[in-house]
Amino acid sequence: MNTGPQNPKSKIALYVSLAAFIAALFTGIVTLLVNMEALTLENADQYRLALQISAALAVLGVAVYAILEPEHVRTLLSGRQARYGSNAFITILAFIGIVIIANYLVETNNKIKEAATWDLTEGKLNTLSPELETAIKELPAPLNAIAFYSQVPVDSARDLFEKMEVASSGKFTFRFVDPVADPLAAKEYGVTGDGKIVLQMNGHTEIAAYADEGEILTAMNRLLNPEERTVYFLAGHGENDINGSGGEAFGRARETLEKKNITVKTLNLLAENKIPQDAKAIIIAGPSKPISPTEAGLLNGYALRGGSLVILENPLPLTDFGDAEDPLAAFLENDWGLRLRNDFVVDTSSQSIQVAVGAQIDPAHPVTSTMLLSTFMPLTRSIEMSAREGFTQTELMRTDSNSQSWGETDFTPLQGSAASVAFDPATDSIGPLVLVAASEKADGGKVLVIGSSTFATDEYFDAYGNGDLFVNSVTWAAGQGKSLDVTPKDPTIRTFTPPSQVGGLLVNIGAACLIPLIVIGLGIAVWVSRRRRG
Repeated sequence: MNTGPQNPKSKIALYVSLAAFIAALFTGIVTLLVNMEALTLENADQYRLALQISAALAVLGVAVYAILEPEHVRTLLSGRQARYGSNAFITILAFIGIVIIANYLVETNNKIKEAATWDLTEGKLNTLSPELETAIKELPAPLNAIAFYSQVPVDSARDLFEKMEVASSGKFTFRFVDPVADPLAAKEYGVTGDGKIVLQMNGHTEIAAYADEGEILTAMNRLLNPEERTVYFLAGHGENDINGSGGEAFGRARETLEKKNITVKTLNLLAENKIPQDAKAIIIAGPSKPISPTEAGLLNGYALRGGSLVILENPLPLTDFGDAEDPLAAFLENDWGLRLRNDFVVDTSSQSIQVAVGAQIDPAHPVTSTMLLSTFMPLTRSIEMSAREGFTQTELMRTDSNSQSWGETDFTPLQGSAASVAFDPATDSIGPLVLVAASEKADGGKVLVIGSSTFATDEYFDAYGNGDLFVNSVTWAAGQGKSLDVTPKDPTIRTFTPPSQVGGLLVNIGAACLIPLIVIGLGIAVWVSRRRRG
């Protein structure tokens, strides 16, 4: 019997339905890829709307056809064609259903991801620590993070920030800036080095050294609980000028400390004859004249009572010390176990033998743990450490053990002559040499010594890790070097015990033989059943 449509309009309805069905398949696949973030489109919403419209037209076209040709539809549903075409029809419906359900699930998952994160790991490894989560949920004002990343991978930082963004319910935002491509932004916020995060709230800023929950929480704590942090630069002995700029001035160093909400002042002990009560740390940056015994006594007493000193003292030929005694170097050696050698470091790994490369650092100390770049230290002297009871000495930075370096005691090359430099085992100290060292008193007080002030001048401050070394040294001395503790998340270690040789053989036999035999058996059963039904 001829079951073709009699009404020309019904053909149009079928054609519209077919075209709409094809459009629905295309837009459905595109929408699914967009929802899965496998495809990025600026007009993704238009594709979602097109999917809804085309699906509706496909259904509407079939409905119109059924209304115009009821007899034909009844014949199709009851005849032999219905039986033979049912498999294809069910397959098409299944495909359409899969596309629709997949779109729904992916889009629903994206909405859930925007509202909350699910962490199904046993140790909650993908969840913020309770301390940081509580702090981010109770933010009194919007918090913005500017992450300065260039060569450091951003994946872990982005993951942390996304979790914080979700937990904050819109109060926390973040963005990434390349300090190499935008050096003015880095300078504006006082950022030195790579991988630093600037946190902003209520017009105040704090800098986190790296993307770690404890470090971020510490910076947030300083934002939420601001306190006066004052450091003093010793003056009156020809030290590097902190109020100047360019050349041998410490203008960049001062600006960077102030961007970290540290108040920077000068201290003339010869005039004041006392250590200020609010001094978190005292920096002695490259004196060209020796300090007096009285000043040395005040500084040493301050440190022994729990204060902090950061001492940058250049090789003697770069000073006007002459043959005068150096009370500062004397108490460093006698009380703190740090001796400034009378030399300058020659480092063959550097392009200039008068520039030492701080290539090997202590990864556990707060001053150097976040440093990713080597430090280039022009005209520096080496440091020798010796044990003192009640004090702990730490080697923070030294020259590379894989290259030749030594402490040169012949200062003729520094006087502008063409004299060559060669290692003399009788008078020189062979490397690797200590360039930065710290000594801490068991019951409080700490001293950090660097054999050069030149590395932190405006001329070299932004080179490699120089600025990081100086700023980290001062913040550690001022008591900001340790991040707040957060609840540790230890992963549950599970071990897989492979099956025995016999068990492995049975698994292989099952995979190679048993499963195919089951499939073949099911096929034979279906064939026999059909033969019996004729």
